[in-house]
Amino acid sequence: MKNSVKLVYAITILSLVAGCGDTPGRRAATGAGIGAGAGAVGAVLLDANPVAGALIGGGSGGGDWSSNQQEAN
Repeated sequence: MKNSVKLVYAITILSLVAGCGDTPGRRAATGAGIGAGAGAVGAVLLDANPVAGALIGGGSGGGDWSSNQQEAN
């Protein structure tokens, strides 16, 4: 039962954050959203704190885009 609940959480979170952006700001937000979703899902699957996973993943997703933009300019 516990594994099926985790699977439902994972599918729900990933479906909510899936998407892409057509402007730099939207791509950063999308990257942060996808990172947050992946971090939360990973934390749930590992029996860790999903909020902490979302914060770490969101920072990684949005920050990665930001660092790539600075290199491009």
